[in-house]
Amino acid sequence: QVQLVESGGGLVQPGGSLRLSCTASRINFSIYAMGWYRQAPGKQRELVAGITSGGSTNYADSVKGRFTISRDNAKNTVYLQMNSLKPEDTAVYYCNAERPIPWGENYWGQGTQVTVSS
Repeated sequence: QVQLVESGGGLVQPGGSLRLSCTASRINFSIYAMGWYRQAPGKQRELVAGITSGGSTNYADSVKGRFTISRDNAKNTVYLQMNSLKPEDTAVYYCNAERPIPWGENYWGQGTQVTVSS
């Protein structure tokens, strides 16, 4: 059974930093594209940052220059370094692992709450 477990969320003041981690179990981690998504109350879940199995990254416009996604395949872990946090970054952040067709696999973590408030 594939398992993705997020950690690192919490309460931080505007301008502060957090680093989220997502560790995968029972998965051939290196062949999956990994992503961080977030969902704020009353809003759609959105892609924040993604990283392919080859290491290419992409970011939502709202976080470019502030967030950095990275992966450590030896640790089966993907990270999201979040700097210069804003109140609008407040959301539940979810880790995702994906393999496209022909595998068609997609897995989600349980989510971790990030609250940015003074």
